[in-house]
Amino acid sequence: METRFSAAQLADPDVRASEAILRKCVHCGFCTATCPTYVLLGDELDSPRGRIYLIKDMLEHSKPASATVVKHVDRCLSCLSCMTTCPSGVNYMHLVDHARQHIAATYRRPLLDRALRRLLTLVLPHPGRLRLAMIGAAFARPFGSLLGARLSAMLSLAPNLPPPPAPHGRPQVFPANGARRMRVALLAGCVQQVVRPDINAATIRLLTRLGCEVVVANGSGCCGAIAHHLGDGGPALEAVRANVAAWDREVAQGGLDAIVANASGCGTMLKDYGFLLRDDTAWAAPAAHIAGLARDVSEVVAALGITPTRTGPKLAVAYHSACSLQHGQNVNREPRALLADAGFAVSEIAEGHLCCGSAGTYNILQPALARRLGERKAAAIDQTGAAMVATGNIGCMMQLEGRIRAPIVHTVELLDWATGGPRPPALAAAWTGQHPWQERVEAAE
Repeated sequence: METRFSAAQLADPDVRASEAILRKCVHCGFCTATCPTYVLLGDELDSPRGRIYLIKDMLEHSKPASATVVKHVDRCLSCLSCMTTCPSGVNYMHLVDHARQHIAATYRRPLLDRALRRLLTLVLPHPGRLRLAMIGAAFARPFGSLLGARLSAMLSLAPNLPPPPAPHGRPQVFPANGARRMRVALLAGCVQQVVRPDINAATIRLLTRLGCEVVVANGSGCCGAIAHHLGDGGPALEAVRANVAAWDREVAQGGLDAIVANASGCGTMLKDYGFLLRDDTAWAAPAAHIAGLARDVSEVVAALGITPTRTGPKLAVAYHSACSLQHGQNVNREPRALLADAGFAVSEIAEGHLCCGSAGTYNILQPALARRLGERKAAAIDQTGAAMVATGNIGCMMQLEGRIRAPIVHTVELLDWATGGPRPPALAAAWTGQHPWQERVEAAE
């Protein structure tokens, strides 16, 4: 794609990076076939190619974002399916993130929109605030229909009441069982440790069982993705620097073989830390080092290898590959192979490349489109007839739970169960009483 940026514009490192991305686009349109919003709406401006044209025009002419640009960029899920499809290597992720920052700086949203976005950045990254908000949501849910589509969608995602705070979210060290093979830091996260703390517990049990010393580093917290994808660069980079500092201290004190994320949206963000701080003299080198250590939990477990301890009939598991894992991190083989090694029969889901509609805060900010995508994904999952669904991202779990017939669990919970851990709580709850798979599950135990 031909560009006409001035030398003064290219002095801005963000513009310079976006210009290089734009030049790689050859207008081929392959991205339209795999873009969820284009598949649903059939509007060229709701495809990656269409959004690229809008973003190019906005940046090239240094224009404030228009209502049209905001509408179509807001509809983008950042699922990154287009990056998997693109034959030219266009880094759409960095381009659309830059566009969102430009929108935040130049476009004044309606009051209620601004308030909701501010609420999300003030609450979601902070577990204590989120827990209080979820308690309030439990009482407000009966009145959700009176609060508008967005607030109603937000209330519907919250569980009845959050579980009590889990002790493993605090800074501490979990020693390896037996000889230490690796020393890793675990990103405890924000939303996940409040909504489903059992995922972190299963991760710690599995990793320590496999010979990992697991560190929850003092000072580490939200990865910054929530604010970053809302275009709020200040809080996002504060979170990035806090994590880099926390893990850099661990590198200096005891060394780290990996920094483990068990929420794939967070993992994609961690692996981008080097790019986000590339022009910050004080932080560029440590951020690049931390990004190089970032791994999805499935990558670490695959490197260590597992030996299942349970025998019995194979249970059918439909594997839902989160967009941030398959497109954002290009991690596809490891989760499927690990589930098979653990003794599960892995079922593929039709249209597995299409997003379920979760996409961070998308299912709150774009509830109508998110609902259509969630229902489409749920129908594809139900067609597999699997006993359970596994995925590697908490957002997908929250989006699909209640829409699908089978219980949904994190991949690491199944791997923990297969290698000596307890049955995942979601399965225990779903299979209380009569369930067509209960006898086979008990036989597998």
